Amino acid sequence: MLYALFHHLEHYVSGFNLFGYLTFRAILGVLTALLFCFVTGPAIIRRLQVLKFGQVIRTDGPQSHLKKTGTPTMGGSMIIAGIAIATLLWADLSNRFIWFALIVTLAFGAVGFADDYLKITRKNTKGLVARKKYFWLSLAGFGTAVAIYLTAKTPIETSLIVPFVKDVTIPLGLFFIPWTYLVIVGSSNAVNLTDGLDGLAIMPTVLVASALAVFAYSTGNVKIAAYLGIPYIQGVGELAVFCTAIAGAGLGFLWFNAYPAEVFMGDVGALALGAALGVVAVLVRQEIVLAIMGGVFVAETLSVAIQVLYFKYSGGKRIFRMAPLHHHFELKGWPEPKIIVRFWIITLILVLIGLSTLKVR
Repeated sequence: MLYALFHHLEHYVSGFNLFGYLTFRAILGVLTALLFCFVTGPAIIRRLQVLKFGQVIRTDGPQSHLKKTGTPTMGGSMIIAGIAIATLLWADLSNRFIWFALIVTLAFGAVGFADDYLKITRKNTKGLVARKKYFWLSLAGFGTAVAIYLTAKTPIETSLIVPFVKDVTIPLGLFFIPWTYLVIVGSSNAVNLTDGLDGLAIMPTVLVASALAVFAYSTGNVKIAAYLGIPYIQGVGELAVFCTAIAGAGLGFLWFNAYPAEVFMGDVGALALGAALGVVAVLVRQEIVLAIMGGVFVAETLSVAIQVLYFKYSGGKRIFRMAPLHHHFELKGWPEPKIIVRFWIITLILVLIGLSTLKVR
């Protein structure tokens, strides 16, 4: 909104042309989302306490988590609001990529909100019935995949790019739709599974979103894309504003979510953020790189899948002491802050590896 206003005003006052620079608006996106969460965070937390929107803890989880019962949850609504406000203020709202990212984030957040609300009101950890939850997530993911496919303007927008190799793309055709669906829904659930310790999921999300901002800017700039040897997609650079808004809102939320957490993001935040990362990776054609940079999310998801399958076919035996993976390390005696920080460090390393694909080809 402000972008459109300042773009108009630059015809009369030359100083307003500063807002035409994508890099400047990306910085404003970070700061706007960050300040929004800083300013509104205390009030939102108090409101959640008044409404008695306290976290319901699994009784079959680590016993150390039981003391967290009643901690305000659904703080992810703060993150989503920060992202939406910053994006609407500073992004070019005529850009189709921006609307794909915003709508997916809001849709997955709505499903997460319903799930959290039912958990709180019913005082148990079940929330939405699994089949209903995945129906709505699948509907949002599949609908987005179809919309992106139908609005693609160049073949590269529906081709798979192989990292570390120059000029290797695989046209996906109609397979682009199920592939995109899997990336968005899979990423959403991966972040949700990771969100089990104070600050564990949000910092990797911030790091991955920041890296995706670099990919978006590079892919949407014809000169940089040519220099790096990556495909150019017109208009996709605008997603840099959306990605930096994620980073800003995430850092603002971390201020309150750092150990010991004053508020949890809940499914409303985790499902929305995972979907946001997934759809951006699809739009900038870096799904494989997302899997690399989000290796912590992938490991958490695989640990659950491996545990379930092994338990089923081994007659009740387990590979991990508990899944997801962070619970395994908790039961091994690792202090919660140590697990969190080590997972952050691993993510930082993986993000740097992902960024290296821009040059190593």
